[in-house]
Amino acid sequence: MFEKYENALDQWIAGIVANGDDDAMFASGYLQGHFAVALAELEAEGDVDSERLDTKMAACLDIARGELAPADFALVANAWDELRASIAA
Repeated sequence: MFEKYENALDQWIAGIVANGDDDAMFASGYLQGHFAVALAELEAEGDVDSERLDTKMAACLDIARGELAPADFALVANAWDELRASIAA
């Protein structure tokens, strides 16, 4: 199951690198770090599923809201929506 999320991330990042602008590159890079941490935590807990990943990423986005300017946070939140959709597909 872990590989499903990792593969979705890799494909999504590849699309951003190939076609994204500077904002998309920033948001995907920022999100990638939080996503990797969330997956590592879930793997260590022995339970990786979409619902738990959403919960972990919601906590990460709460952190991002405090770290980033509002415009940058919006980019990252939209990037998460895109990645989540990519995972669900």
